Amino acid sequence: MHLFADHPFAPFIAHSMSSKHLPTPSMDASPAITPGRPGERAATPRIIYLVTEDWYFISHRLPMARAARAAGFDIHVATRVDRHGAAIVAEGFELHPVSWQRGSLDPRDFVRVLREVRRLYRELTPDLAHHVALPATVVGSLAAAGLPTICLNAMTGLGTMFISDAPKMRLARMTLRPVLRALLSSPRSAVLVQNLDDHALVEKLGVGAKRIALIPGSGVDTEALRPLPEPGGPVTIAFVGRLVGSKGIRALVEAHARLVASDQEIRLLIAGVPDPANPDAIGADELERWRRQTNVSYLGFVEDIAALWARAHIAVLPSYREGLPLTLLEAAACARPLIATDVPGCRDIARHDRNAFVVPLGDVGALARAIECLAGDADLRRRFGQAGRQLVEQEFSSKRIGRDMVALYRRLLSARPDLFGYAAL
Repeated sequence: MHLFADHPFAPFIAHSMSSKHLPTPSMDASPAITPGRPGERAATPRIIYLVTEDWYFISHRLPMARAARAAGFDIHVATRVDRHGAAIVAEGFELHPVSWQRGSLDPRDFVRVLREVRRLYRELTPDLAHHVALPATVVGSLAAAGLPTICLNAMTGLGTMFISDAPKMRLARMTLRPVLRALLSSPRSAVLVQNLDDHALVEKLGVGAKRIALIPGSGVDTEALRPLPEPGGPVTIAFVGRLVGSKGIRALVEAHARLVASDQEIRLLIAGVPDPANPDAIGADELERWRRQTNVSYLGFVEDIAALWARAHIAVLPSYREGLPLTLLEAAACARPLIATDVPGCRDIARHDRNAFVVPLGDVGALARAIECLAGDADLRRRFGQAGRQLVEQEFSSKRIGRDMVALYRRLLSARPDLFGYAAL
């Protein structure tokens, strides 16, 4: 019998495996065992985080994993290992390299990674697999077919696939929707979202509401990130994020250029790097043009986020869609006022006239006016900053998010009939 014979996508997988363009060796079919005594199941519940990039685990899932470890779970991380493998191991987590090729459309890459993850799941037999974002959800759910592992599929912002109007992306959405509906509705699966808009979108895919949990973001360490005094000198705005068009960076650069042209002495810091695997990535020529503009500084990747916000007065993220943007959470934790677009995810942390100005998506003029208003009003910046810090402490601290996540893990691993009847707001 084929390894995935009982899976709803067995015909698709079988076709991929048998293609003359794909490798033909069968997957490892050895009996599932755990490290240690052969065949013996560990008493400690085992959780594996499946994520494409090690940096994303460190930046967006580390607080959750720490909370689960403190609660007594055995933590494993499966990811492409780049610069942060040592940091993951230093946390005491078991690291499993996976050869992800982000952005690749070659089915051979997909099948190779699927085989790696399937073999890992069979050997490790995790009690729960936390799949982070869409690629890990698809690969991990297929890899877990027929295994006793419960899958928690974190749909984080839903990405370019769900917001781009490019013909290829529209076609991909049409193809992916029925696949996702079946994967996310399988008997041992639940979905994790970060905002109510994504909750509604997943329901529209056909996933029952009782299978969807809502926990807002990954949490911010409010002890490590403290309120910071404003820097001296001209008002400085900062953007932190991947350099892709869907983050709204082009609108921000244009809005800043308009302000400079009107003799506004406002500086712009851009922190982040292009994402070559993303079709919407900012090109090297465009980035170089930005670097030559007046009062623009390109910082590249920034490791010390607190040091960045110590240099800036205002955080700006004119994104097209988010899950819950960590960059705005971190800025608010440092008592920085926010400017963001009125889109899912952003408006969950950027509350208009409370701690932020929220502007229409793609409205460069409104964005420039919001920057000008905050730049010219130190008292308003201070009030917004204090309100943002309070909001993070009350709703988005890593302690609270970690507690809610551990409660969700325990609920999913329970044997009660209402296994998926959980939603944390």
